[in-house]
Amino acid sequence: MKEPLFSPLNKEAFWITIQRSQDYLLNAQLPDGYWQGELRIDCTLVADTICFKHWDGKVDEVWQRKAVNHLLNLQLPEGGWNIYHGGPAEVNATIKSYLALKLAGLTEADPRMSRARSVLLNLGGVPRMNTFSKLYLALLGLFPWKYLPTIPCEVILIGNWFYLNFHEMSNWTRSIIVPLSIINHFKPTRKLRHPVTIDELYPDGFHERDLRLPHTPEIFSWRNLFLALDKVNKLAEKFAQWGIHPFRRQALRKSEDWMLERFEGADGLGAIWPSMLNSLIAMKAMGYEDDHPQVLRAERELKKLEHETETEVRIEPCLSPVWDTAIACAALSASGVSPANPRMRKAADYLVSKEIRFRGDWKYKNEADVEPSGWAFEHENKWSPDVDDSAMVMLALRRMQSSDKKAQQSCLKRGLEWLMTFQCKGGGWAAFDKDCTKSIMEKVPFADHNAMLDPECADITARILELLGVEGLTLEHPQVKLGVQYLRSQQEEDGSWYGRWGVNYLYGTWLALRGLRALKMDMHQPWLQKAKDWLESVQLKDGGWGERCNSYEDPVLKGQGPSTASQTAWAVMGLCAFGDPGLPSLHRGIQYLIDMQSEDGSWPEEETTGTGFPLVFYLKYDMYRNSWPLLALATYQDLLKANANASL
Repeated sequence: MKEPLFSPLNKEAFWITIQRSQDYLLNAQLPDGYWQGELRIDCTLVADTICFKHWDGKVDEVWQRKAVNHLLNLQLPEGGWNIYHGGPAEVNATIKSYLALKLAGLTEADPRMSRARSVLLNLGGVPRMNTFSKLYLALLGLFPWKYLPTIPCEVILIGNWFYLNFHEMSNWTRSIIVPLSIINHFKPTRKLRHPVTIDELYPDGFHERDLRLPHTPEIFSWRNLFLALDKVNKLAEKFAQWGIHPFRRQALRKSEDWMLERFEGADGLGAIWPSMLNSLIAMKAMGYEDDHPQVLRAERELKKLEHETETEVRIEPCLSPVWDTAIACAALSASGVSPANPRMRKAADYLVSKEIRFRGDWKYKNEADVEPSGWAFEHENKWSPDVDDSAMVMLALRRMQSSDKKAQQSCLKRGLEWLMTFQCKGGGWAAFDKDCTKSIMEKVPFADHNAMLDPECADITARILELLGVEGLTLEHPQVKLGVQYLRSQQEEDGSWYGRWGVNYLYGTWLALRGLRALKMDMHQPWLQKAKDWLESVQLKDGGWGERCNSYEDPVLKGQGPSTASQTAWAVMGLCAFGDPGLPSLHRGIQYLIDMQSEDGSWPEEETTGTGFPLVFYLKYDMYRNSWPLLALATYQDLLKANANASL
């Protein structure tokens, strides 16, 4: 018989840790039954908002002073700004912040600006910015429109009959591109009340050679073909200015209608900040008055994303109530909080109420005859339910009891049937759409934000497989079999999996193992033991696990970074999939979570562990540090109960 895993003191500490965590999360629930942690990001949204307010001619000095404080608080000692905690200075973030501070009144001679300028020149300056960042410069007259790739609004007219069409772009890109195409048509550059320049941010001076879109060395390439088409588009733009463009008026009208239609049933266009700000600029470019209801509505939705204190302003890219609530409920339920608990029932009611019974934009890529269902990330976003949120909600609801049991069962049935129709040709699942994978789309000149497509990925596929396993589907089910084949094909040589929506290989590996375990896979197989070995190989001396966003830049850095509560929880759950509660590595991981918990039941965490767009945009989910550890402790608790030879 195995020796007890914990000493009596640790046994007590284990249960106290769970109890404290439960109490903390239950007390963090908001009155309407949901949880919503803040999404912390980099400096760019605040910097862009300062620039927008100057473009709009409506600068609130008090607000701006707080925004400046926020930017200066995020400035790195050497002078730049990064896009994830602990990361190096990044060119787009640093130029945006530098410009925002200059617009707010800081001079070039200010030591903070001097340090930023020095960093920027080493990073390559303005010529190294991405297209969307340069577009905001063009609005302020700080970058020539002719050197920006054209975003023709006629793209919205191209139907699914054509190989490359509007719906081959990812869901989020469509919501960003449509208002940008309107902006591209009007080119609404406005003179600043207090003009500034950023000529000092060109390392070799302001030269045309540095502004042109780069070609590939090969004469015949998709990139070069699209650049040639861009010249044609620019010629068409000139004719459009003279009123000679056969489709421009129709395309503008359709783009405007598309945008306004998607304001309905959503917390702003796409319910994400870039689309929301772009739509506001587009309306102003089209001549909408400042008191127009749609303009006021867009401004209100943007304001909801702000956190203004006495000293600073922070901005979230979107709100995450459905996602946060699903994870919190899954953790609380798994750890033993009764479904009959009034707070849990209220949360279940909230999740059931958020099912989307509307055939949104997913219908263009998924033509299955299925009842509309699914859940979005935000409170309201009926056009864009997503697969990952939907699976997490259903995993949570299966353990819960809403006030209307029949409605709950109906939405779970609909949701599962809806979810199954999103399996891609490769066997995996993606975030919003089905088979949005045409890599040629990444060659278009404005596709440098690394988010043009919505490909199937291992982490989402694994969560779907977990749900299917919980629902009782077996490894012999045709769709399960395809999903497992896809997952296996995505395993790295060292046994890990890449994580698209969380940082990074720790995220992908945990989900893959958890999903396969739910399907009752034989976890002793060599390829799965290889994943276990990898997880154990990257455990840190303190017993925890950590990984930074730089692993997206260089896989050699996978599994490397300071220990965090959320990533340790992921690794613990990954190891739990192997069914042995006596693993020394698992013991050390549990002990790390016990030791690192704060007195109030929360866990501290400064690192960035969420992913928006790899290499471009990362997220720090404030709920992650508290929900995932509780789910990990609950998973280990279940493992102990299932193992007759190990007990607390």
